[in-house]
Amino acid sequence: MNVLVVGGGGREHALCWALSGSPLLTKLWCAPGNAGIAAVADCVPIGAEDIAGLVAFARDKAVDLVVAGPEASLTLGLADACAAAGLRCFGPSAAAARLEGSKAFTKEVADAAGVPTAAWARFEDPAAARAHIRARGAPIVVKADGLAAGKGVVVAQTVDEAEAAIADIMEDRVHGAAGASVVIEDCLLGQEVSFFALCDGETALPMAAAQDHKRVGDGDTGPNTGGMGAYSPPPVFDDAMRAAVMDRVIRPTLAEMARRGTPFRGVLFAGLMVTEAGPKLIEFNVRFGDPECQALMLRLRSDLLAALLAACDGELAAFDLRWDPRPSLVVVMASRGYPGAYAKGTEIRGLDHAAAIPGVQVFHAGTARRADGAVVATGGRVLGIAATGDTVQAARDAAYAAVAALDWPEGFCRRDIAHRAL
Repeated sequence: MNVLVVGGGGREHALCWALSGSPLLTKLWCAPGNAGIAAVADCVPIGAEDIAGLVAFARDKAVDLVVAGPEASLTLGLADACAAAGLRCFGPSAAAARLEGSKAFTKEVADAAGVPTAAWARFEDPAAARAHIRARGAPIVVKADGLAAGKGVVVAQTVDEAEAAIADIMEDRVHGAAGASVVIEDCLLGQEVSFFALCDGETALPMAAAQDHKRVGDGDTGPNTGGMGAYSPPPVFDDAMRAAVMDRVIRPTLAEMARRGTPFRGVLFAGLMVTEAGPKLIEFNVRFGDPECQALMLRLRSDLLAALLAACDGELAAFDLRWDPRPSLVVVMASRGYPGAYAKGTEIRGLDHAAAIPGVQVFHAGTARRADGAVVATGGRVLGIAATGDTVQAARDAAYAAVAALDWPEGFCRRDIAHRAL
């Protein structure tokens, strides 16, 4: 089969890496890809949001499956455009992708489906939002309603902090149009977990869970980022918890989306808070997480391409997935200054030394290859240093040994990934 993966980050490198091992694969492309992806797929210079360009390429190359990586391409209608062109696409329609494109829509679906989630309200007027915050008190969560690249959520510990978030999001529009309205919700207490399920519109097949690390600094300090590391599986998420999430969150949501005439096909990523009262939904995403995807792909033992095809073709009821029971872990290396301003074009040396450490796989995110062959950083989150091991500690030791093997003074990482498990 000919396959086109859309995107150019660490998630897409992990997907390409997993797909490249499929016996069903004939040819693999990635648009636009990066320096690491180029080792396992042919990179083509088409942006992930250039829907017309992607569809034209897929038709020209007789692509059998388009795999959507980032959320933006899905909310812009990549799956719809593929369907109109007679192409198979792994990912939801634009209407179903509203589960990520609008926080308020997710809350409405959760309420209609009886999915447990925090009390919430939506506001378009900053004054009304501030009045609600003062009435509810803190801690409280303020979210930009639209897509904000994972950075549109503020968990405010004080009323003043929450009101400042309203100013940033709604008045200063730090996240652009995503902040035209906000969702304000009560703060849930517990451990956050990312859980993934493959969906074909009717059937949901559980994948695995991971635990992300959103804050930039050790000990979960500093501003939120796109994710500084992850590990799988988190000890807090056992088989009973997985069954509860499938019964209370995933399947009711799938049924509600079908009832609305917008069946969900693709991967449903449930951001959960494991509370004393059980798991509660924080948010949905409509794609694999980043860096959770890197941790999941290291553990997946089934053919990813066959699984994605089963989701596209409505055949998940007869499908199963096998997983490596050993834990996996990924440490994100970012450019100094991230998530604020950072330098681009700095050279990364020692990648071969890092990748040679047993159990380690280096996934590229924001990288490019210079004319002289050197790999340089082009983004904020640049590398995902991933590893498996017999224990979480062994996986972590291998990953940080690989970090130490790199020669990249302009990069940094958190040093406490998986601290909850250890």
